[in-house]
Amino acid sequence: MKITDVEVVYLRLPIIDASRCDGTQDTLMIRVHTDNGITGIGEIDSSPAVARAVVETQASHSIANGLKELLVGEDPFDIERLWHRMYQGTLYFGRSGPALHAMSGIDIALWDIIGKATGRTTAQMLGGTFRDKIKAYASLVMPDTIQGAAALAEKYMGLGYRAIKFGWGPLGRDDRFDVNAIKTLRSVIGNDIDLMVDIGHTWDAQQAIRMAKRFEEYGVFWIEEPLPPDDHQGYAHLADSVDVYIAAGEQEAGRNAYERLLRDARIDILQPDLGRCGGLTEGKKIAYMAYDRNKKVVPHAFKTGILVAASTHYVASMPHGFLLEYTVSESPLARHLVQNPVRFENGYVILPEGPGLGIHIDPQIEARFKA
Repeated sequence: MKITDVEVVYLRLPIIDASRCDGTQDTLMIRVHTDNGITGIGEIDSSPAVARAVVETQASHSIANGLKELLVGEDPFDIERLWHRMYQGTLYFGRSGPALHAMSGIDIALWDIIGKATGRTTAQMLGGTFRDKIKAYASLVMPDTIQGAAALAEKYMGLGYRAIKFGWGPLGRDDRFDVNAIKTLRSVIGNDIDLMVDIGHTWDAQQAIRMAKRFEEYGVFWIEEPLPPDDHQGYAHLADSVDVYIAAGEQEAGRNAYERLLRDARIDILQPDLGRCGGLTEGKKIAYMAYDRNKKVVPHAFKTGILVAASTHYVASMPHGFLLEYTVSESPLARHLVQNPVRFENGYVILPEGPGLGIHIDPQIEARFKA
């Protein structure tokens, strides 16, 4: 089997609100085609136009190549070799950022091909399935008002979720608002529902320590990305000073960055995004790096059903996998691009049984939002 083409599909809502931190407004879908008719699907979580250029650009010299040119004619089963080929072939402008983001979507598509070719799920091909259902949390952008957040919490509790996270929006701007929001949400959902909060890089270490101790009163399970991504010293000070879990990592790419988060920042919960971190190939190495250190991994997956499916297989294949981010955005890309999205039942997602990722793209939705 040989790769014949790497197709990039840019999907975009007609109107995008760039003031919102909402990755479901657009996406970059990858199709890797082969000479025997099998096509793999992947997704890139990045700036779509930038990542698209990384895939489609023509070669400049030996370490400044477009990813498509590096892959056409290669065997898709050579996962590790192809990952290395893409990484070395983009050294001049890569090693992190958009180059690794673009590699990630292609890598997911290659794992989809291998599963389809062998008649096995991606989780099986990653090394085996430790669980066929995974607790999922409803992932929401924080509304402008506490009352709006409370209404959403009631809605998703009613749909069966046993964990919920609010992030970005007005969070992190006013201490009193934040404490009142957490206090209200806890009163609405009770003590048996996990509550997480994503602050979106807005605090410094001292403020984070002060606020984390307030949040501990209301049983917050984790505080996500309270500090700027590169403030490793601040993260270490925070992690050493509070009992609540500190989560971060969605902004990173490549296992070296996650090793630094574990070693220098002392993060409790790593959050690799498979559409950014290097795909499933690199994601598995990150997962076992954390496992060896007895640290938790919960992948970031605020995109479409493609990334949710890849993340479901990922968590199912980890010995310490326990929780999945489940995008509940009402964006039609998040809700309808995949015809058969990962099924949610009574607080858990069910691992797809079909070969590869086990998903199918809705051609009408693709045509409607293709940029």
